[in-house]
Amino acid sequence: MNLQEKPLENLVSDGGFCAIFRHIGCIGDSLASGELESLKDGVKGYHDYYEHSWGQYLARMCGSTAYNFSTGGLTAKAFLERIDEDRFNIFDPEKKCEAYIVALGCNDARMVMEGQLEFGSIEDVHPEDPDANAETFAGYMGRILSDIRQIEPKARIFLVTMPYMEPDERQALRDRHAALMHEMTLKFDYTYVIDLRKYGPEYDGEFKFRYYLGGHLNTMGYLLTAKMIASYIDYIIRHNPEDFAQAGFIGRGNDLHNESRKW
Repeated sequence: MNLQEKPLENLVSDGGFCAIFRHIGCIGDSLASGELESLKDGVKGYHDYYEHSWGQYLARMCGSTAYNFSTGGLTAKAFLERIDEDRFNIFDPEKKCEAYIVALGCNDARMVMEGQLEFGSIEDVHPEDPDANAETFAGYMGRILSDIRQIEPKARIFLVTMPYMEPDERQALRDRHAALMHEMTLKFDYTYVIDLRKYGPEYDGEFKFRYYLGGHLNTMGYLLTAKMIASYIDYIIRHNPEDFAQAGFIGRGNDLHNESRKW
């Protein structure tokens, strides 16, 4: 194994070791929903085409099943408020997954900028008592992770940071978001960061010309995102094999595993 390898140094097209997960839950906003932006007579329209989401491209690469617990404009708080709706019901036993990818924060950052939400800190998160979490972005994110742990205690959770874009007023918040995602891994077992902010491409003018349609990704952009997420998870698994040796037992009951390895 190349210890100098960077997470996105080698892009996979077949899912790599991400394919060890047969069911993957994708929690996110428009960018997790395959949302495309239309424009006619100066009027913009926003359309969620889940078959073009990075989650569904990922599923087709891996031969796995992916569930989109997502929609355009979603925030961490809104996800929790709508969790009983079929689209967001991660508690549905028919949709229980071995892995969850959580990509929230873009709309939350906008709300923080507008003074509608406090960002908070890792101190707002109490995995042992999520009802005590503060009503901040950090607190809501922690509650989502606690819900996942309630559904499947051994599920592997992957938190996605926001990529680096051309400088604007949200840069500092995106940095805080990335730092918080890393801090979450210290609070929750088997939780990892897909750090697109540090290792992903810069979403500059050239990138957006190729992979954006208006303010959202185009289908090429969603496919590229799927490849980056699959490649990053493949990297994490290859560099942490002990954490994933028993992935095949996830969801089969806590008593069913091999006691000679980490569980």
